[in-house]
Amino acid sequence: MKHQFIISTGKTMWLIFILLAPVYGQSQNSAMGLFEGNTDVGNIKIPGTVSFNQETGEYKIGGSGANMWFANDDFHFVWKRLKGDFLLRTRAKFLGEGTNAHRKVGWMIRHSLEPNTPYADAVVHGDGLTSLQFRRTVDGLTEEVTAEMTAPEVIQLERKGNTISMSVAKSGMPMKQTGSIELNLGNKVYVGLVMCSHDKDVFEEAIYSNVRIIKPAKDDFVPYEDYLGSRLEILDIETGLRKVIYTSKDAMEAPNWTMDGKALIYNSKGLLYRFDLQKNQPEVINTGFANQNNNDHVLSADGKQIATSHHMGAFADGTNSQIFVLPITGGTPTQVTQQSPSYLHGWSPDGKFLIYTAERNGEFDIYKIPTQGGNEIKLTSAKGLDDGSEYGPKGKYIYFNSNRTGTMQIWRMTANGKKQEQMTFDDYQDWFPHPSPDGKSMVILSFPSSVDSGDHPHYKQVMLRIMPLVGGDPKVITYIYGGQGTINVPSWSPDSKKVAFVSYTSD
Repeated sequence: MKHQFIISTGKTMWLIFILLAPVYGQSQNSAMGLFEGNTDVGNIKIPGTVSFNQETGEYKIGGSGANMWFANDDFHFVWKRLKGDFLLRTRAKFLGEGTNAHRKVGWMIRHSLEPNTPYADAVVHGDGLTSLQFRRTVDGLTEEVTAEMTAPEVIQLERKGNTISMSVAKSGMPMKQTGSIELNLGNKVYVGLVMCSHDKDVFEEAIYSNVRIIKPAKDDFVPYEDYLGSRLEILDIETGLRKVIYTSKDAMEAPNWTMDGKALIYNSKGLLYRFDLQKNQPEVINTGFANQNNNDHVLSADGKQIATSHHMGAFADGTNSQIFVLPITGGTPTQVTQQSPSYLHGWSPDGKFLIYTAERNGEFDIYKIPTQGGNEIKLTSAKGLDDGSEYGPKGKYIYFNSNRTGTMQIWRMTANGKKQEQMTFDDYQDWFPHPSPDGKSMVILSFPSSVDSGDHPHYKQVMLRIMPLVGGDPKVITYIYGGQGTINVPSWSPDSKKVAFVSYTSD
């Protein structure tokens, strides 16, 4: 199959067609990726360039330009037009040693493409200096808010109304907001990536990866009634690179990875879908009468069956959630639980038991039940919410999240509910521990401390973090606009090299 790899200057564009393996994803088909154009802004001696790698999602941007400061700017700009509120996020790194300490990479929001226009940017300099720079008026002088952090790898610029904020992070660490200003740039603006060499006679380059432009939920959205569009993504654990493999205007949630590594299974609008990673197309799984499935679905260790939580009544009425099992290829579901609500989370490696969170007598605890049904066995009894249970690959331990200490943290216990011990100890609200198939690591979803410990809402700035399965300090592997539905279920690839998840954005 032929795919485009674009090499472009600010004035001229060449398309080079090269033979590549099939590329996943609707959103990766554009020759400019997420962007509409690229332009040399100001008095440029050496034209800028941009190349987009469809396979990795990376942008290589080159440019010259004397400066981005005072009353005029000279730089290369890769942009699109955007209205309203948004989040701009990327990893960025310079190529080569460079010649000037003040060469710059980062995000920019700009009123126009004129060199003297009002703007705001979040940039990292060649010497590591990091700042939120802005010009308030046409021909006005540039101002800046300097961050304490130097040389971050991750750069975020956010607009909410007229408030523009910069947040940055070093790899593996949480994001920190380092500056915020009030600036009216108009409703429809130019947003994009910049490259400035700080020397009109020098051409510099940088690589941008995990580039995301996010349109967040409006303040008045109604949870579980209003939904944003979805991106089905795959993260490579070693490289940290993310790939959007499918996008939908509907809410997709909770991808499982099939045991043969060939497909993902997710839920959307009450149905289960199988997404073939070669065909790049979803197909509905026949779940019979179970057409109100939520984001609690788990595959058996042999890959032949799938269990799911189905709402027996109205979709929004969680009190009627029951657990069912059916063939992974589809068929008539067999009911397992008899009491509700019961929210599925895990399946024992030997196939004998399902584990789930259930509300009984006003308390949410973790239970297990034989796969064929029968008497449920209570595994936890602490006051508070115990949730997100999942077996380790050998079945010795069950990992779960609990807010019994006041914040939501990761815990583990033996398979019979004994020796319950806390594994994370921080200010974040940690949910959904997913052990890797090789038994070495665990991925968790971390909400900010401002979120209630008993809640895991949609549409928050959250983190995926990884930690040793035996315990240790979690490390951030990616930053996501998501939450509920992002990674509720076991999402590792069979070789333990990748995880699948869902992120969200409106049109």
